[in-house]
Amino acid sequence: MKKIILTTITIFALMASCQSDDQYENKNRDPKNPTQVSSEFLFNAATKSLFDQMTSTNVNVNIFRMLGQHWTETTYVDEANYDFNTRNIPQNHWSEIYRDVLLDLATAKINNDADPTVPAATKKTKNAQIEILTVYAWAQMVETYGDIPYSQALNAGTYVLPKYDDAATIYGDLLARLTAAIPNLSDDGFGAADNIYAGNNANWKKFGNSLLLRMGLRVADVPALAAKSTTAIKAAVTGGVFTSNADNASLTYSNATPNTNPVWVDLVQSGRSDFVVANTLVDKMNTLSDPRRPFYFDQNKGTGVYVGGPYGDNNSFTAYTHVSDRIIDPTNPACLMDYSEVCFYLADAAERSISGTPASAAGFYNNGITASFAYWGAPNVATYLAQPNVNYATAPGTYKVKIGTQLWLAMYNRGYEAWTAWRTYDIPGFNLPAVSDLPVPTRYTYPVNEQNLNKTNYTAASSAIGGDKQTTKVFWDKF
Repeated sequence: MKKIILTTITIFALMASCQSDDQYENKNRDPKNPTQVSSEFLFNAATKSLFDQMTSTNVNVNIFRMLGQHWTETTYVDEANYDFNTRNIPQNHWSEIYRDVLLDLATAKINNDADPTVPAATKKTKNAQIEILTVYAWAQMVETYGDIPYSQALNAGTYVLPKYDDAATIYGDLLARLTAAIPNLSDDGFGAADNIYAGNNANWKKFGNSLLLRMGLRVADVPALAAKSTTAIKAAVTGGVFTSNADNASLTYSNATPNTNPVWVDLVQSGRSDFVVANTLVDKMNTLSDPRRPFYFDQNKGTGVYVGGPYGDNNSFTAYTHVSDRIIDPTNPACLMDYSEVCFYLADAAERSISGTPASAAGFYNNGITASFAYWGAPNVATYLAQPNVNYATAPGTYKVKIGTQLWLAMYNRGYEAWTAWRTYDIPGFNLPAVSDLPVPTRYTYPVNEQNLNKTNYTAASSAIGGDKQTTKVFWDKF
C-alpha cells in the first residue's frame, strides 16, 4: 500500500513541477514525507518484489513448484490439486507483478528521465536495465495468463478499466523492445544500487540476450511470429548469451529479515511442514541414479534413500523425502535465469538449424546438464551423461523430449520454469493429482476481481483465448 501511495504522489509531483516554481516547491517540501522517490529505490523495490514473487513457496502467491510437480503438499492439498481460487492465487500473482514490479519499474523510468543530475549515457543504461526487467515481467505474465492488459495498463488516470491485448501481439512488441534496449547498456547504470549485477553492463547484456533467446524459442512454433523468433534467436546468440554460472541473473539474500530468501520465511521462520518432494520428480531421478539428489533433497529417509510423496495426495511429512538444507537456507540466492537453461535453449535452436546445426545440439545439451551439476556441486557428471537414458544419441523420445526432460530436471527450485518446460516440450510422466484427478493446468485463470470489476474487457479476453479455463493453452503452447 505504501508503494502505491508513493507512486501516486510521485506522478502528481512530476505533473506539478511543470506548473510551479522550483524554488517555491523546495521550500514547501516536507523532508519527512517525500513526494519524490529515487529511481534507485524503485528499481530495487521492483527487483526484490520480482525475485521474491518468483521464488516464494507461500501457497497464497506462488504454487509453481507444484505446477511443475517438483513438490507436493502434506496436510492442505488444495493447491497441489489445482484449486486456484480458494486462496485467490491468480489475483495475488497478478496484483504483485502489476503493482509491485511493473508499476514500480515504470515509475523508476519516469523519475530517471526527470533527473537532471544523471548523465545522458547513464540515464540510457538505467532505462535499459529497467526495460530488461520490465520485458521479463511482461513476458512472464503473457506466458501465465495469455491475453492481458498491456497498452492501456499502468495508466489508471486515463484507463480505469484497461482492455486486454492479444498475447501474440504483446509478445512481438516485447521482442522488439528488448532488442532495442540491449545496445543502450553502455556504462554501470544503477551501479552499486543494482542488486543483480552491481552495474556490470557486460553481464546485463548477456542477461538481455539470454532472455531474448528464451523468448525467441518460446514462439518458434507460432507461424505469425516465426520470422521475429528467428531474428531474435540469431541476434541473441550473436550479441552474446550466458557462458557460465557466473553470468546467472541472481539475487543474493542475507541472513537477516526482511532480506532473507522467502522460502526460508515460508518454511523455517513460519515453522511450516507443508511440503515434501513429489514422486513425479523423485521417481525420475531415482531411475536415472541422478547424482544431484543429495543436493536437491534431504536424506531424512536414510543415506541415499529418496521417496517422493504421491503427487496431490494427503502425504505424511515424516513418511517422504524433504527438501535439502540448501533450499531452506535464508541466504540461498534466487535466480531468474541461469546458464544451464540457456544451454538447453541453444540445443533447441541448433536442432532447428537457427543457430548451429542439429549435429551441435548434443554439445549444448551436455553443457546444460554439466552447468546444472556445477551449480549444485554434484559429482560424476560424465558418468551420468554416458547413461543410455541420458546420452543425447540414445535417450528416448524426440529432441524436444530429451531437451525438455533435462531442462525440467535442471529447473529444480525454479518452479515456474519447470512448469513451463513441461508446457513447452510436452515431456511425459506428469501425474494426475490424487484427490481431484484434474489435468495439469496450462495457464492461470484470470483474477476474480477482473471478472467482477473489468467485466466487459474480461469477457472479451476470455472469448478471444477460447475460454478462461485452466486447460486453455496460451498462444505459444502449440502441441
